[in-house]
Parts: sequence; C-alpha cells; structure tokens
Amino acid sequence: MAVQTVAGTADTTAAATPNVDLGPAAALSCRECGERFELGPLFACASCFGPLEVAYELPTGAPEELRKRIEAGPDNIWRYAPLLPVPADVAEKPNLNPGFTKLVKADNLARELGVTGGLYVKDDSGNPTHSFKDRVVAIAVEAARAFGFTTLSCSSTGNLAGAVGAAAARAGLRSCVFIPHDLEQGKVVMAAVYGGELVGIEGNYDDVNRFCSELIGDPLGEGWGFVNVNLRPYYGEGSKTLAYEICEQLGWRLPDQIVIPIASGSQLTKIDKGFQELIKLGLVEDRPYKIFGAQAEGCSPVSAAFKAGHDVVRPQKPNTIAKSLAIGNPADGPYVLDIARRTGGAVEDVTDEQVVDAIKLLARAEGIFGETAGGVTVGVTKKLVEAGVIDPTLTTVVLNTGDGLKTLDAVSATSQATATIKPSLDAFRAAGLASA
Repeated sequence: MAVQTVAGTADTTAAATPNVDLGPAAALSCRECGERFELGPLFACASCFGPLEVAYELPTGAPEELRKRIEAGPDNIWRYAPLLPVPADVAEKPNLNPGFTKLVKADNLARELGVTGGLYVKDDSGNPTHSFKDRVVAIAVEAARAFGFTTLSCSSTGNLAGAVGAAAARAGLRSCVFIPHDLEQGKVVMAAVYGGELVGIEGNYDDVNRFCSELIGDPLGEGWGFVNVNLRPYYGEGSKTLAYEICEQLGWRLPDQIVIPIASGSQLTKIDKGFQELIKLGLVEDRPYKIFGAQAEGCSPVSAAFKAGHDVVRPQKPNTIAKSLAIGNPADGPYVLDIARRTGGAVEDVTDEQVVDAIKLLARAEGIFGETAGGVTVGVTKKLVEAGVIDPTLTTVVLNTGDGLKTLDAVSATSQATATIKPSLDAFRAAGLASA
C-alpha cells in the first residue's frame, strides 16, 4: 500500500519506502478508527484525521529471556531497542545515548509529604541536554535518517529546541528550530549553542506550532523532519522508555501511582502505553496502577476539563512560569483524560507560588534542583496527598523532567546568599550563623 498523505500533513521527503528499517515497527495506526498506514513521515489519518501512532510486531518468547536481553544492553534507552521504532544497530550510530537516568528513593521528601509506601523521583535532568526531551528526539532522529531528511526541526517551549540542536549536531544533520520569543534565557542559549538556526516567533507556543504546521506543507519545508509534527508518531515513542526504566528499576514491577507533568500530554499517554506493553509481554505483573497528570494553574486546560467532567479540552492562553508546560491546546489532552479516568487517577494543577515552593522543597529535601515542570509535579503530589487523592501508603513515582539551571528566574528572587560578611570570625559570629 502506498503511503497516504493528508492535506496539511504532506510527506516532505521524495518518498517513504515500505522497506524502511525501523526494527519492530510494523505500521502506523490511527488511534481513532484503527486504519493502518505504511511507515512514513505522517501524523494524521487520511480517513478521519485522527492522530497516528506506531504499531509493532513485539518480540515473542519467554519473558525471562527478554528481561535478560534488556539487562545485558547498554545503560541508555537502546537497551529497549527491541521495543522501539529503531534499527537493531542503533547503538552503533552517532547519537547522544540518553536515558537510564536515576530513580531516586526520596525518603526525605516522603517524610515531608507524609508518604509511607515508598516515594521515588525519576530524575531526567541527567540526560545529555538535561531534560527528558533527549529521549524522544533520539527516536525521531532514527526516523529522520530512515526517511532521508536532511534538516531536523521542531516547535518548542525550550527543552526540545536544545535536544534537537544537540542531537542534530551529533548526527551530522542541519537543524532549524522555532521557539516563542519570550523563553527563559537559559533555554535560548542552550538551544543556540549547538550551531543550528534558532528562530523566535512572536507569540506563544501554540502560535509557533501553527507556523510549523504551515511550513511543513510548503516547498520551503521540503526535506525537513519536524520531530513533533511529521515525525511525531516516532518521537512520542521515546517517552515509553520512562515507563520501561521505572519498572526495571523497581525490580520489574509497576508503580502503584505515578505523577506526570502535562504539556502536550504525549509523555503521559506514552508512559501508559509503555506500561501496557510490559504487561502484554509478561515483563511485569498485570495489576492496577494510577496515573496522575500535573499542570500549572496558569495553563491548565486538561485539569479544568477533568474537574468539569468533560471529554474535550477547551484551549487556554498560557500565563505561567512553567513555560515548558505552557501549551494551551494540548494535542493529547482528550487521551490524558481517558487514561486518568481509566486508571482511577486524576489531573490537578498548582499556582506559580506553589511551583516555586515545590522546587525549593525538592532541592532542600533530596538535593535535586528541578526546573519548573518538576515543581509542578512535586506541588501537585503534595496537593493530592493532602487532599487524600493520592494514597500515601502506596509506592509513588514523581517525574522531574528537567534541570533547574534552565529556569533560574523562577527561584532567583528567593534564593540568595544568607549573609554577606567581612572575612573574619567576629563577623561570622555577629551574623548569628556560627551555631545554625
């Protein structure tokens, strides 16, 4: 079957070959109607315009053997190559090798929050560009290579721009990324330093994303792989590796509860997909788990829909310090609602003040300096524990998806030197710090 294209979602390579090598990936499947398409740079169904995702021919055989194969693999996401849309030799190619970040047993934070069943922080600030975006971009790069793209691009709230710039540099591809004009300076620098083109768009992320959707259908975008547009089905699969790692690091078991930040919502939906795949493969026991979504109050369309009992998400204009989550019209919002309700979880939001307090709490309690998205997940966890929505007696995992050095402005006003003194013991004593 020839690769199908949709108006506004055109294939921007010369052609997509049905013999492309993306490992166990078998086809693209519509989430809404189930129609299948050959692997190619597509993201919308030609029949119903529903979103496409990767369908697999997953490994068969004894779960024990697959576990051993995974555990013998490299200490990065490529240990899960048999479950990802990548060629078998992916680990031998030039890439940033993200993943297998720390799962921190957060006993100090647990005491602060009153959690007794075990609290863990999955700290993805340890990735090459210090956010989880390195995972999704690594998968997208393999699709870009397979489809013959020469330029790697994206619309971004900051972290993705840096991840694309770095991954493209390593892979020997050109990059040109698009961001809102008012991003945090740290993220602007980190996106620009890799040598690709960085373009600020006057407007918010949704404006940037609309522009990229127009560019992809224009001859100007020929040969461009937009990781979160025409490569989105592959890109999204990178978030599954968070689910794989968490379960492996817990001793091949599902967490009882997990709190995940929501921007587009793709990370949450793909973590759920990863859990379901591990169950299907027999790698973990099939038992209940709850998924909780976390948003900032200043951009909380999914939380608002959840609380109102709606099945659709009404777009909002973002106004929050958590700019990495500031997507007012999240593409996966309805699917997030389905997953939260199906698993018995919830979607909640916190104020910017609560975000800052949570960033400082995580840093003080566990020595982890998370960016504003991490403050959102910790803040929502605290709020839901206090409300009795999260069960404190169950094993709970909280995601920190990026490094606080990227969002210094959020905490700089309240994180200053305790005192400035002359270099003498008398001055130190006078400052009242000697017995502190």
